[in-house]
Formats: sequence, structure tokens, C-alpha cells
Amino acid sequence: MCATSSNKKSVHISDLTIKGYRGFGEIMIPQLGRVNLFTGKNNTGKSSLLEAVRLLAGNGSLPVIYEILKSREEETSGSSDNESYADYDGLLQVSSLFNGFPNFSDSHPPVIISANHRTTGNVSLKMDMDWVVVEEDSEGNRQLVSSSDALYDETDATPALWVEVGDKKRFHRLVSPRLIRLRRPLSSDDNLMLCEYVSPYGGEGTELLDGLWSKISLTDREQDVIEALRIIEPGISGVSMVSSDESRLRRSRTAIVRAENISRPVPLRSFGDGLNRLFGIVLSLVNVPGGVLLIDEFENGLHYSVQLDAWRMIFRLARDLDVQVFATTHSEDAVKAFSEAASESPEDGLLVRLVRRSGRIITTMLEEDSLASLVEMGTEVR
Repeated sequence: MCATSSNKKSVHISDLTIKGYRGFGEIMIPQLGRVNLFTGKNNTGKSSLLEAVRLLAGNGSLPVIYEILKSREEETSGSSDNESYADYDGLLQVSSLFNGFPNFSDSHPPVIISANHRTTGNVSLKMDMDWVVVEEDSEGNRQLVSSSDALYDETDATPALWVEVGDKKRFHRLVSPRLIRLRRPLSSDDNLMLCEYVSPYGGEGTELLDGLWSKISLTDREQDVIEALRIIEPGISGVSMVSSDESRLRRSRTAIVRAENISRPVPLRSFGDGLNRLFGIVLSLVNVPGGVLLIDEFENGLHYSVQLDAWRMIFRLARDLDVQVFATTHSEDAVKAFSEAASESPEDGLLVRLVRRSGRIITTMLEEDSLASLVEMGTEVR
């Protein structure tokens, strides 16, 4: 189940190196496939690896950083913008992105995420924390600059996160403990590639998927989503998004489905977590043609009996839509199902096991033959 050299040229990201990000001192994955499954025990960095890919795909944009912090409850509200900066050490939650959870003023290595991208070649994202001041140029334009590069009054310096992509460096001022949002909306030009992230809890609120459904409604991709739902409920014949009187006030909609032997459309949520989980995964996948899909804890909500067909669907759509998939699991059932699906498409699938040894996280690439032997002997592959 090892991606071949010819396939390596066809995927968007063919290798990945992460330095200084969360639990990673340094980790290198020299080879990636079209559909990649990362497995390992708890606290081996599976979710962190997805975050690193998400940061790289989004060129380190502030909204992506904000969502990553928020998903781990590392971004909180309630602080005044006028709060004193004197007691910042240990308060800035953004420091949790750095290896060792350093205090803001501690000496620490920067985060570096690099890869070989099919279109742009070698790409790299660098991120660190610094004190910044507002400086005016000769034309009166105001900009943030590192305090080390300017003459300033100490009271004028504020903490910031800076992100460097290529020859462009951006400073984002911080207010404890939250990030100040960008003054302009994120545009598609800010991204290295399209990217969708499915959280471990991605099936709990179908109204969150309204925007994704609107993009593929009445297209061929709509049928792909319906076929995926039939893996669990064969009688489903149609999906739609509707607004209730209450949801109209919130400008959100809920998924409903038409199914055999049911006289009226019913909420998708009525069919249970598994169907909603699969809906979120496949709907996200069909919305990133030519991009990447990140799935954290693939198996959540999915019974082992449907996982093989779910993987087969993912492999097929990933090929058809030129999507590269990064997923995580600690389920032996998910690994076995992935192994079987990948054996039917040996150039596309890659399984990587993350292991923590002596405080370091290392990777083991499992090829098809060795994986089959491990599963047959009952050896732990999670």
C-alpha cells in the first residue's frame, strides 16, 4: 500500500516536514499518497499533523490559525483590547502552537512546515512570536514591524504572531488571550490550495454544512453525496437543505432526506450519527476538487461494517476529483478497512504509523504486504 514514484508526482503534496509545531520537535514524511491514513496511540500527534497541513494549505492565514486555536479551546474571549501587556508570559494561548508550550518571551525554535507541492515546487511556512510596534514610512503609511528593527518606546510594543511564506512576512497583533482578526476578508489567492477540514465531531450539526451543499446542489456531485449516504441507508433517494421558522432567524438550514417507506422528508439527523458523519465527510470531499481534505478520527460514528465501502467511496472520489486526503484513526477496524480498500487501488493509499519514543515522535511507513501480515497476526497497528 505504498505510493509509487509515478503517483508521487501526481499528488499535491508529495512529502512533508514539520519542525517545532506542538509535539513535533522534527518529523519528516518522505512520501505521501493520494489517500493517507495516520494511525497511532493517543498523544502521538495525529491531529497536530492535520493542523500542520491545514496551515500550509492556507498559507498560515489568520482565520485558519484562529479556527485551529478555537477547536482546542485555546482561543478565548473576554479580555479588553486595552489590557496591559506586562503579564503576558503564559497567557497567550497562541504559544501552544509551539513545541514545548513556551512562554511568550522564552527562547524557542520557530515553527517550520515545508513540503514539495506539485505546482509550485518547494513550499515553506515559518511562524514565530515577537514584539512589534507601529511604524510610519515616508509617505505616512502605517505598518507593523519587529521591535528589534525599530526605535521605540517600550510601552508602545505589543506582542504579535508573524507568519512568513516565501518572501512575504505578515505580523498579526495579539491581545491576551485572543487574536485580532484580519482587517480584510480571506481571499482564494491567500491559499496554496483548496482545503476542507472535518473535525472528530463533524456530524453533529448539519446546518454548518449548508454552504458546502449550496455549492454542489443540482450538480453531478450531489449524486455522489446521495450514493455515499446509501452505504448506510440504501433507501435514501434525495437530500435537500431547508429552513425552519426558527432557523430563518439564524440564516441557517438543516439537511432533510427523502427515503423509501417514509411518507415525508425527515431530518438527516434522525438517521443517527453515522449517516451525518458520512454526509459531512463526502460533502467536504466533493467541495475541494484539486485540493486537500483533512478528516480527524475517521471512524467516529461509523460502524465497522460500513467502513470498507466508505473508504472505497473516498478512494474513488479522490481520484475522480484530484483530491488528496489526510485522515487519522486509532481504530483497528478503520485500519483494516482502509487496507482492503487500498489493496484495490495500490498506487493511491498510504498508511503511516506515528509512535512516541523517548519523547520524540517518529513515523513508520506500512506497505501493503507488511500491513496485511500485521493485521493477520493481530499485531497492534493503531
